Amino acid sequence: MTMSDKDRQLLSILSENARIPTAMLARKLGLSRTTVQAKIERLERDGVIAGYGVRLSDSFESGQIKAHVLITLAAKALGRVTLELQAMAHVRVVYSVSGSFDMIAIVAAESISELDTVIDKIGELEGVEKTLSSIILSTRVNR
Repeated sequence: MTMSDKDRQLLSILSENARIPTAMLARKLGLSRTTVQAKIERLERDGVIAGYGVRLSDSFESGQIKAHVLITLAAKALGRVTLELQAMAHVRVVYSVSGSFDMIAIVAAESISELDTVIDKIGELEGVEKTLSSIILSTRVNR
């Protein structure tokens, strides 16, 4: 699918606030409301927009302790470990990566002790051979 500059601008605006009214989108993009609605429907239909979610406030996020957990897996454990990570409420995002680790999980908790427990649970999953964790101190750029 080819995307126009207006499509990219639309996606950028929606990524900041997916609840913005179509009329306001139209004004920001210099397009008619009908055109914007058609663009959104096309982007959804073509799978570019897969869904809409909640963006947590900075005040809530600042109360969370987050970490990157780099995970090395045993052979053929990817599917099982992915399902188990998906079931853990503290796991926000899981990436499959190249390099000496197989996955990176972003986890969040209310306290250091809770975060420690979550990281221990990840390390205890069948198929996880090794983990390496880094606590996130601050976010410098978030788009």
